[in-house]
Amino acid sequence: MKIIRTVKALRKELSRRRTDGKRIGFVPTMGYFHEGHFSLMRRSVKENDVTVVSLFVNPLQFGPREDLAKYPRDLKRDRRMAGKAGVDLLFVPSVREMYSSEPLAYIEVGRIGAALCGASRPGHFRGVATVVAKFLNIVQPEVMYLGQKDAQQSAVIRRMVLDLNFPVRLVVAPTVREADGLAMSSRNVYLSPSERREAPALYKALQAARRSVLSGESDGKKIISEIKKLILEETNASIEYVSLVELGCFSPVRRIEGDVLIALAARFGGTRLIDNVIVRGHAKR
Repeated sequence: MKIIRTVKALRKELSRRRTDGKRIGFVPTMGYFHEGHFSLMRRSVKENDVTVVSLFVNPLQFGPREDLAKYPRDLKRDRRMAGKAGVDLLFVPSVREMYSSEPLAYIEVGRIGAALCGASRPGHFRGVATVVAKFLNIVQPEVMYLGQKDAQQSAVIRRMVLDLNFPVRLVVAPTVREADGLAMSSRNVYLSPSERREAPALYKALQAARRSVLSGESDGKKIISEIKKLILEETNASIEYVSLVELGCFSPVRRIEGDVLIALAARFGGTRLIDNVIVRGHAKR
């Protein structure tokens, strides 16, 4: 595995490989790898000739009071683990390499980025879309791999790719979970032992909501109330939001009649966790 730190060097390396007809897969990350990342890497390695993984903690997607400075970083560990996963090129640019000066051009994502996490993190998805657009222009992969845990992020990127005609196919892989159901996240290392014991209640509440919908419940308010009740009963978490939205456009859903995303965000102390499930309601007759 090669470690590459500059845009020029990465483009040169990929140009050489493309002349040999190699198919490029790409996995964008902020590092501190876990099994969720590895599942994407392994799939790319299996389905492509060359796999590029970016490791970049993007300052544009962090607000002024968020955890940019303390976001977990361990390049030595990540380098070793990416190599074991079969990654060919690990792109580790500096902030200066990605943003040589203060950006004046951004990708605005509209209403799909204004709901859910976008409501509590203004500018977050503008930062996500901008850096992913840069990576797509730099790497020019045939396929890019994302995770379902970050459902809104995947939806924002999918819409950007569609609207701006990026020639890339997106693969959104299922959320990878710990044995107790907690969605794997680099931020899980922030949790105290007691918070870690409580955190699986998020997925437990989502699973209960899914069973309720499958049993015939279609009232969105009732579903949201059930989720909040379970979380508050079993944890000391502060709920940021619980929402039911349409897949694709992320418009709020009051009555479940088709495929719906149930998404939530909650804080355990200073740690913000997100999770979601997709459910299929009973079609309207």
